[in-house]
Amino acid sequence: MKMKDTLQLGKTAFPMRGNLPVREVEWQKDWEDKKVYEKRQELNEGKPTFILHDGPPYANGNIHLGHALNKISKDIIVRSKSMSGFRSPYVPGWDTHGLPIEQVLTNKGVDRKKMTRSEYLDKCRDYALSQIDTQREDFKRLGVAGDWDNPYITLTPDYEAAQIRVFGKMAEKGYIYKGMKPIYWSPSSESSLAEAEIEYKDVKSPSIYVAFKMKDGKGVVDNDAQLIIWTTTPWTLPANLGVSVHPDFDYVMVKVEDEKYVVAKDLLANVAEAIGWETYEVLKEIKGSQMDRLIAQHPFYERDSLVMVGEHVTLEAGTGLVHTAPGHGDDDYQIGRKYGLEILSPVDDRGVFTKEAPGFDGVFYDKANPMITELLQEKGALLKLDFFTHSYPHDWRTKKPVIFRATPQWFASIDKFRENILSEIEKVDWIIPWGKTRLYNMVRDRGDWVISRQRAWGVPLPIFYAENGEPIITPETIEHVANLFAAHGSRVWYDHEAKDLLPEGFTHEGSPNGKFTKENDIMDVWFDSGSSHEAVLRSRDDLSFPADMYLEGSDQYRGWFNSSITTSVAINGVAPYRAVLSQGFTLDAKGRKQSKSLGNTIEPGKVIKQMGADILRLWVASVDYESDVRVDMNTLTQISETYRKIRNTMRFLLANTSDFDPAQHRVNYRELRSVDKYMTVRLNEVIQTVREKGYEKYSFSTVYKTIVNFCTVDLSAFYLDFAKDVVYIEAEEDDSRRCMQTVFYDVLVALTKLLTPILPHTSEEIWHFLKEEEVYVQLAEMPEAVQFEAQDELMEEWSAFMKVRDNVLKALEEARNEKLIGKSFEAKVTLYPNEVTDVLFKSLDTDLAQLLIVSQLEIMPVGTVPSEDALKFDQVAVLVEKAEGDVCERCRAVKKDVGSHEKLPTLCHRCADIVEENFPEAVAEGFE
Repeated sequence: MKMKDTLQLGKTAFPMRGNLPVREVEWQKDWEDKKVYEKRQELNEGKPTFILHDGPPYANGNIHLGHALNKISKDIIVRSKSMSGFRSPYVPGWDTHGLPIEQVLTNKGVDRKKMTRSEYLDKCRDYALSQIDTQREDFKRLGVAGDWDNPYITLTPDYEAAQIRVFGKMAEKGYIYKGMKPIYWSPSSESSLAEAEIEYKDVKSPSIYVAFKMKDGKGVVDNDAQLIIWTTTPWTLPANLGVSVHPDFDYVMVKVEDEKYVVAKDLLANVAEAIGWETYEVLKEIKGSQMDRLIAQHPFYERDSLVMVGEHVTLEAGTGLVHTAPGHGDDDYQIGRKYGLEILSPVDDRGVFTKEAPGFDGVFYDKANPMITELLQEKGALLKLDFFTHSYPHDWRTKKPVIFRATPQWFASIDKFRENILSEIEKVDWIIPWGKTRLYNMVRDRGDWVISRQRAWGVPLPIFYAENGEPIITPETIEHVANLFAAHGSRVWYDHEAKDLLPEGFTHEGSPNGKFTKENDIMDVWFDSGSSHEAVLRSRDDLSFPADMYLEGSDQYRGWFNSSITTSVAINGVAPYRAVLSQGFTLDAKGRKQSKSLGNTIEPGKVIKQMGADILRLWVASVDYESDVRVDMNTLTQISETYRKIRNTMRFLLANTSDFDPAQHRVNYRELRSVDKYMTVRLNEVIQTVREKGYEKYSFSTVYKTIVNFCTVDLSAFYLDFAKDVVYIEAEEDDSRRCMQTVFYDVLVALTKLLTPILPHTSEEIWHFLKEEEVYVQLAEMPEAVQFEAQDELMEEWSAFMKVRDNVLKALEEARNEKLIGKSFEAKVTLYPNEVTDVLFKSLDTDLAQLLIVSQLEIMPVGTVPSEDALKFDQVAVLVEKAEGDVCERCRAVKKDVGSHEKLPTLCHRCADIVEENFPEAVAEGFE
């Protein structure tokens, strides 16, 4: 027998290396085969519900890092709730309609014009479903648990039918109308856009000052004067029908050489400098209200430009006189309607001028800018041409500029229920407080919602038209169409004529001959996803309305958060969510958006193949997701190192509890040593912090930091460090060893449960080495924090000891630097305590030398003058010397009594007693 065989060296089959890329797949297959998610739902039946409603990602391409951050975060919440007394099913969803899929098909060579609409829609549908399958596998590989076999998809008949009913209820309440007004229009997409589909980029635009000659100044302004406007969109001048002034502003008519001009008084100096007037003379001051309905001449068309007064005019820039084209701006539209102007918009769907803009017919609007400035120059109306860079709206899909363009569109009237939405926003729990302000301001300031789109791939607007053009939207037609969609899908709208889609025997005053037509526009895709509270939450038995939480990226304040509360308040009067949590975007290490063109993307699939999904999940738990998150491969490498520390800590605990059966060997708390009680209390503090300040507050970083700190500081650097001198050295059934094993096992069980929402694969692997009832840790409940008798006093004592320990470690480190010792076991430490510290030492029932991991410890009486070589601290002085004696072959401590046992000359007295008592035959025969 060898001497090392007398040691209780821990053994475990739990591997040091996780081999996550391989093992995770095995675990996931096992969970699926054994229906672990379904069993968790059965266990939670009858418990209070917590519903996190999944915001649908768009079905297009493999997932990116932002997807991973989002889906893992949701999974952490759902798993933690499921293990904390809540019934928390997770139903994943997908958004499937819209322009991106049409663009993909175009890029693949699909020519929409060479097939019927139904054939084209089938191709769109097939592509979307293929992408769902791809993304579903990507999400499942992240370890996300959910009802993956029954997701909600915006293209399914049941969903489309529910969406139609949402539209119908809004129409029934008078919220839906058709109007001709300027909206965001994307020439690159040939479609209207909602505000949520707009992003801003810097562009270089012309900046021009243009003179409008007076035609009829009505004695207020001289007829030989000119009104000066400033604009950055010369291309809108063909649609000019007027000039707006503010009724309360003061305007001046000035003389510059032989010309007379009118500008706002407060902007005169700026205009003079911009145009380059060296001198000017103020001839007259005029109140804006006096200029109402004066008539100017369009600068290059034989057309009047009416002077109008409006509150929208400002003095922030320009001249105080605003070029007004009712077909190309909301303020222009509003004042144009007030004054009875036509809504002129001489630009077609592609952004090309029509015949209504003589001289520019067939020209793309942006290419017309220089043509128009040249014409103004010829007419003598261009006073100044310059260029400047400014933020301009772009189509968030095509990334190309959009324009304001008046077209006939269907709208949802936000004005009619805006105050209700704002009231509901006040009631929601905004976990990130600025989110409330952001959405509130958006709703407060937004115009009516353009819900029609001039595309093919989407849910049709269920609107019929009578012979006289009157739209037909009745509860009867809506319900009939909804039923048709539920049975056949929305493509039925295109497979049949209008008369075949109406209820049987339907008649209408506007169609005496029974001739009907139908709307060809589709609904805004935000109406699709914004209807999910009806199509999913209120339609599935396992869910409930309102949802307890919506969680998405911060861009969804203008997207899904917005459209969802709009439709829900419109038809239900309440918000669809009780709480909202948003996340920032994933950026590279330099703070740049990740993009393939920059080569700075991190693909989750590649990370998983290299490191494992649990590394990505641990990364998600580590970050402050409230703001944008910077990440690169170095970041993930550091996270994998942290994972290794956690894994090795758990492995040590497993190895040293392999001979521990909690049913037989557990030591009652009152019978534990003081240091074991201390660690038990610390464990329960960790449990409380992780649950109350971590999971319950959705602060995953608190969970991460708390557990990592506990593993590295409390366990590895303290408790497990000196534990080797107990669990390895003492006899198997020694009381102190069983005390420590009790704590080890409790730590193992608690940490495994606490880590499960974040590291489900690793936690499941650990769980199978424990001796617990549940087959899977996912079917266990979160540990409850326990308060112990006199724990405050206990913690005060150990807090004081830890300060002394820090002092001793500093002294040991200094001795090591001076080459006095190598390992701490080579040291003898002499302590010179004050009265308070002396009382502390006497109160602790644990071997202090063992706690400090030194071979010899001497505590001097209070009042003893410290050696000159001692390091002096507030509570104690510490002297470090080289320990005298020999190294014990078994415990490796330096002891003076090594060799005192005749048959075991290489052991110290303590080890000799343990070996002699527990291995008498080996002692008699002698060791190898």
